[in-house]
Amino acid sequence: MQLDELQALAIRAVRESGKIQKEWLGRDKRIEFKGAINLVTEVDRRCEQRIIEIIKKHFPQHNILTEETPMPELPSPFRWIIDPLDGTTNYAHGYPCFSTSVALELEKEIILGAIYDPLLNELFTARQGKGAFLNGARIAVSATEQLTNALICTGFPYDVRESPENNLDHFNHFIMEARAIRRDGSAALDLCYVAAGRFDGFWELKLQPWDVAAGKLLVEEAGGTVTDFCGKALDVNGKETLATNGKIHEEMIRVLQKGS
Repeated sequence: MQLDELQALAIRAVRESGKIQKEWLGRDKRIEFKGAINLVTEVDRRCEQRIIEIIKKHFPQHNILTEETPMPELPSPFRWIIDPLDGTTNYAHGYPCFSTSVALELEKEIILGAIYDPLLNELFTARQGKGAFLNGARIAVSATEQLTNALICTGFPYDVRESPENNLDHFNHFIMEARAIRRDGSAALDLCYVAAGRFDGFWELKLQPWDVAAGKLLVEEAGGTVTDFCGKALDVNGKETLATNGKIHEEMIRVLQKGS
């Protein structure tokens, strides 16, 4: 089995998902609620179904972890991690910031990833040890050396109204120390933008594996650093994600350790 073949499959999957997103954008669509502010749309499910079809046709023995549908566990060392529509709330409102993210794990190590923004036609790809790319051109993290000069980004968890671990304290601290903060609503694209040097850093709480798997590899292959809030190696099943250009990483950890 060639990595080229696996990467081509990931790229095909995210592109076909993107076609569905473009086709349905702005049309009446069924919206369901998984929580007070956590949406799932008909398009999420259409995209997920198409991606699963593509993978299962070629690799029926592989495991799949996806946001909307529980899948049986199989005795394979390969696991595809899928977010069929990252930025569902944006999509439901017609806000043009959403994507599809597909990553592949081999024995719990991410070996490739692809993230596609269909509106900008931007395809971010990475392979372990081979670098990170945007539409085939190599990308690298920014050279910003100080947090005071940094453009950083974040998001808020879906239980922001109920849980005291809601990121508001971190946001308040960072807004006083960074040049500016953005909150765009697609963690996968936020990580891509760190990899491409558009953002200098990103942090968020309570993300899921499908939110970060492909983006983590992209940032690392672009020369950046991805950890938890204490600087420990990121576990995609963990609840803290910090991704930076590496140069402002320690400063961001310092701010995150301030607490409430």
